[in-house]
Amino acid sequence: MTVTLNAYNVVAARCAAEYLGMHETVEKGNLIYKVEVFLNSSIFRSWKDSIIVLQTTKSLLPLSEELKLSSHCIDAISSKASGDVSKVDWSYTYNRKKLLEENGNDPTWNGVRSRTVPKDWWVEDLCDLEIDLYKRVIVSITNKGIVPHEVIGEALKAYAVRMLPGFGKGGIQCGDVSKARTVLDAIVCLLPAERGSVSCGFLLKLLKASILADLGEMPKRELVKRIGQQLEEASVSDLLIPSQNGETTIYDVCVVQQILKEFMMQEANGATEGDEIQEARKPGILSEASKLMVAKLVDGYLAEIAKDPHLPLSLFVDLAEMVSSISRPAHDGLYRAIDMFLKVHPGISKSERKRICRLMDCKKLSVDACMHAVQNERLPLRVVVQVLFFEQVRAAASSGSSTPDLPKVLKDLNSASHGSSRTATTNTEEDWDAVASAEELRALKGELAALRLGNGSISERNGGDSRSHNNDRAAISKMRSLLMSKKIFSKIWSSKGGGQGENSGSDSSESLGSANLEEGKSTPSRRGRHSVS
Repeated sequence: MTVTLNAYNVVAARCAAEYLGMHETVEKGNLIYKVEVFLNSSIFRSWKDSIIVLQTTKSLLPLSEELKLSSHCIDAISSKASGDVSKVDWSYTYNRKKLLEENGNDPTWNGVRSRTVPKDWWVEDLCDLEIDLYKRVIVSITNKGIVPHEVIGEALKAYAVRMLPGFGKGGIQCGDVSKARTVLDAIVCLLPAERGSVSCGFLLKLLKASILADLGEMPKRELVKRIGQQLEEASVSDLLIPSQNGETTIYDVCVVQQILKEFMMQEANGATEGDEIQEARKPGILSEASKLMVAKLVDGYLAEIAKDPHLPLSLFVDLAEMVSSISRPAHDGLYRAIDMFLKVHPGISKSERKRICRLMDCKKLSVDACMHAVQNERLPLRVVVQVLFFEQVRAAASSGSSTPDLPKVLKDLNSASHGSSRTATTNTEEDWDAVASAEELRALKGELAALRLGNGSISERNGGDSRSHNNDRAAISKMRSLLMSKKIFSKIWSSKGGGQGENSGSDSSESLGSANLEEGKSTPSRRGRHSVS
């Protein structure tokens, strides 16, 4: 009788021969011997046949496992995946990056494959395996230590996209939730330990899917830790993780707080942990560039979650304060986030409005942000005045006046304003924390435009230090008259003189009392955050 063996029936034939006891001791050249020869000479030398045979072993457990058919297939697959890519001459599936010659669009292609084999040539073929077999194959490939960890990460990403419908869009549409949990748990366990082996975006998609599938706490904590180690790579859209059912907020802000905490803890942990941990990280992980990128990321994230009408003020403020120690050159992003929160939450109290405005430093707003803030009816009056004042100081500095002269003029202004500080006691805290009226904003905006226009004319006709000094004094006098008429400017100084002002990193008295204008413009706050008193 002629029996044709192939990749689909060879495992069944081997198990049947074992069951029937068809060994060499019974008869030379018996079926077990012939099947073993066929496996070693044909199947295990073929890439795709090895994968097919491995898949068929699952239906014949536990005998196929006892005969070591599964382990032999896994070893053959991992050996080929770990081999020299220049020696790959067998067929494999690779559809993720179509090349010109594969599409028939390469005019120089002569029909012979001369392109370089990619390092991840084997990734897609293994996506056909069930999760338990896939996990064993990846472990075997990793243990050989030849394949780069970035390729292992690419393989896990491809498998997640194949096995979890909707994963590429940041969710899962799998009807079998238990299967999704098994796949996610395995992928998290298989993630290479090396930092950067997978992208931060992929890790965040894994975290979103894990939350949706209600995965265990241990895998989620591991993902949060991994994301925190490379948070500077993330985008705002990556961080928008939907809340679970039953929560009032649209997005899960608490998990982002945990991620940010992991990021900020790295520098402290790096000083106490051993060299082994340090080697797993890139040097300078918390460089100034990384910190600034994360601060900008948080500002953008705050602007997005501020659109949620159910977002508590405490969550917004707590998240912003987590990066307050990072000195940023500009606070425009934070201002946009605060403005969005005030716009969506018009019913918050005056104290809450003052609390959220303390987060930004008015000295660090750009010219465009200052122009917007001066016209912003949602800001407390004290913030509008501070913005106008610091914009005037900046305009005076850029008008061509000499740097040594300007602080002296500011000191004169300081003395003059203290002389009328008693009259400011009639202003209550409610007046300061109240939202500026449209009339006040128009007056402030007009004064700002006049000052900017006046400074422009100064720069055009700047003929000497004396004339520039006098023009600066005249411009600041205009500013003083406007603010003093509203009993505003003296309030700024009385808060310092009376010892009742809020603890402020950006108050006017600190800036004006500085001996150098540049220090007043760029010195970060002592506490790392700024108030608007």
